[in-house]
Amino acid sequence: MKIALVAATQQEILPALEHLRDHPGEVVTLITGVGMMAAAYRLTHSFREDPPALAIQAGIAGSFDPRYAPGMVVSVVEDMPGDLGVVESGTWKDLFDMGLEQDDAAPWQQRMLKNPLAVNTVMKELISVAGVRAITVNQVSWDGEAIRRLKEKYHPDIETMEGAAFHYVCRMENIPFIQIRAISNMVGERDRSKWKTGEAISRLNQQLIALINTLTPTQR
Repeated sequence: MKIALVAATQQEILPALEHLRDHPGEVVTLITGVGMMAAAYRLTHSFREDPPALAIQAGIAGSFDPRYAPGMVVSVVEDMPGDLGVVESGTWKDLFDMGLEQDDAAPWQQRMLKNPLAVNTVMKELISVAGVRAITVNQVSWDGEAIRRLKEKYHPDIETMEGAAFHYVCRMENIPFIQIRAISNMVGERDRSKWKTGEAISRLNQQLIALINTLTPTQR
């Protein structure tokens, strides 16, 4: 089974890349670059040329919820853009509110980009981490009012900068997918000394390597 391992930056999956180099097999890697535009382009170009049987996106994320503390690994079961819309009379309106998208028109389900594998019993057993709701943003959330608005509107657990693009492309191209994230910081935390980026990357890759080894025994 061909698996595409996707990440925004090489640093986020470096331990997994080193593991794959020593255990060549069925996994190909795709470094998309940061942000939704770069991810959408690279993913679509790659998947149209040579679609994988499964795509796995891995990276770090910020958490809105103290239940998902820095260092934890989670699996994203649904995602959506968190900053695509307009503020009118002090109210945030996204594409659905403006009538520019329909709630359940493909690839959307109830205004979200859901992962069908999230309800797959076998896959849930393979990914033994909490399932979360994510939003994807073009700018890391710092402002207190912006964070309040996002939480009130979407009730997200985490935020990333590429996840929704990954879900969107995979759903449009009918490619099964998994998004795994490790929490590096709490959203809004400006003091980077409190971030746990190194720990997050370490734990992310432990989970990632274990998953790859299970899916492709030749990678052991």
